[in-house]
Amino acid sequence: MDTITVDTPQGPVRGRTDNGIASFLGVPYAEAPFGPHRFQAPTAPPRWSGPRDALEHGATVPKVGYRPPTSEILSEPVVPGEECLNVAVYTPDVAGSAPVFVWIHGGAFVNGSNAVPAYDGTAFARDGVVAVVINYRLGVDGFAQIEGAPANRGLLDQVAALEWVRDHIASYGGDPARVTVAGESAGAMSVGTLLSMPRAEGLFHRAVLQSGAGHHVISAETATTISAALASALGVPATVEGLGSVPVDALVDAQRTLSDRIAAEASSGAWGEVALNMMAFEPCIDGDVVPALPYSRIADGAGTDVELLLGTTSEEHAFFLVPAGIVPHITDDYLRTVLAGYRLDPSVLDAYRSQRPDASPGELMIAVMTDWFFRIPAVRVAEAHPAHVYEFTWRSTLFEGNLGACHALEIPFVFDVLGKPETARITGPNPPQAIADEMHRAWVAFVRDGDPGWAQYGSERTVKMFGTESAVVNDPRPDTRTVWDGVR
Repeated sequence: MDTITVDTPQGPVRGRTDNGIASFLGVPYAEAPFGPHRFQAPTAPPRWSGPRDALEHGATVPKVGYRPPTSEILSEPVVPGEECLNVAVYTPDVAGSAPVFVWIHGGAFVNGSNAVPAYDGTAFARDGVVAVVINYRLGVDGFAQIEGAPANRGLLDQVAALEWVRDHIASYGGDPARVTVAGESAGAMSVGTLLSMPRAEGLFHRAVLQSGAGHHVISAETATTISAALASALGVPATVEGLGSVPVDALVDAQRTLSDRIAAEASSGAWGEVALNMMAFEPCIDGDVVPALPYSRIADGAGTDVELLLGTTSEEHAFFLVPAGIVPHITDDYLRTVLAGYRLDPSVLDAYRSQRPDASPGELMIAVMTDWFFRIPAVRVAEAHPAHVYEFTWRSTLFEGNLGACHALEIPFVFDVLGKPETARITGPNPPQAIADEMHRAWVAFVRDGDPGWAQYGSERTVKMFGTESAVVNDPRPDTRTVWDGVR
């Protein structure tokens, strides 16, 4: 291992170099969010005098962790320590001025970190882009409504990380005037929210939203209800002092228990919109950090100067249903209950069945839930804001091929990390490198000049389909798109 030291506004930082790529890991963009900083807005970045090692991934934030079977599919490293608001930087030339790709990880706002192997930014740096992968506070610490604390602290962390990029990335060879912010799942929902937020204006110039858009926030009322239930279960008030008196591990355990309770009581009507998306700790419309539903703000013109690339996988919800063994047990009656929850008439199943006449009720439920949760929100943003739209169609070979083109499957293709052993946990063996070559090249082109290689969505509803035989098509599956008009 060779090392390299750069001078930055924070002080000297020592990273490592490998095949011409320099990486700087665990660089803090704010003080540790504990002690007097617990449940508060992120602080200014710390400073130091002598060289600081940035050779290994920094601490990860408190998180619940995945349970089987998800834990068998997704990697979730845990790095101990309190200095968890940090970034990982991968750069082709510390003396250069390359475009910047800032990645916000997914994990339903309760899991994830920049230490996940799939988020290795080496391939972006290899191809002339500085990649920055961030941590942000999750769960209770990041998103619970707490008296005496600012709302949406996890989003404030993301803004602070983007401000760090603006003020510091030139020291690592990046151009602060060419910043693309990107994310998948909760990360993409974060990007859609950032696009709508006054506090994030001017911090990025392009955006990539993978399997997430502008619909996934909850009301302040629902967020308050959830925080009150959490505090009640712990026997403390829902205040900075009350929740701050609970050990971190105990608070994370209580968060997990409450999420299980909400899932069990979803049909009770007690948990508001969380009963549909099952994310108890997520951004809320507080009227300040998040002024309104992000999609509505985008439709009204927020972020008009930001170029967009967004899309989904074809069978997102297979990720959540197939490994758990649920799909074969779904009946027509249960499927109709799901449709009612989405305010759809049962007759819309005719459109879905015409697309897949041999599909089981469980397979049709994957299609319906994929559309409600991911595809239609992406369509709405593309209708409201000029955007390049994609769909990832290649199907994983796992679970006898039934995992399909599932949620999160496209990430190792975008990052061009199919050679990492962790990748096979979601793709199956020997995934096609040709698709990774094509996808990664398109993302690099978008970060570099705003053109991934196909036309914007526009009136033709143009979509690039990435698969074994990639193609550009106009208005894929219009019948199951139009059934959501006026509903989602």
